[in-house]
Amino acid sequence: MPTYDYRCEANGQLYEVKHPMSLRISTWGELKVLADIEDDSIPDSAPVSKVLNTGGVVKSSALKNPEPACPVSGCGGGRCQFQ
Repeated sequence: MPTYDYRCEANGQLYEVKHPMSLRISTWGELKVLADIEDDSIPDSAPVSKVLNTGGVVKSSALKNPEPACPVSGCGGGRCQFQ
């Protein structure tokens, strides 16, 4: 599951949460449930915004060995059991 950073507009803090790509978070109430935050000083309706970062994106062509070594020989059916 992907990890996303969100900035709370009310306090300016960044929070990291994991959630499905299809989920859209726009309020503090939604964020605090996902991140298991117990802070009631901010109204649940306060806006939050997703912080875009590309820290986890790496093009395989940039790697010295673009094909990862498989820990077992012969992954069956073109699908590796370790992915």
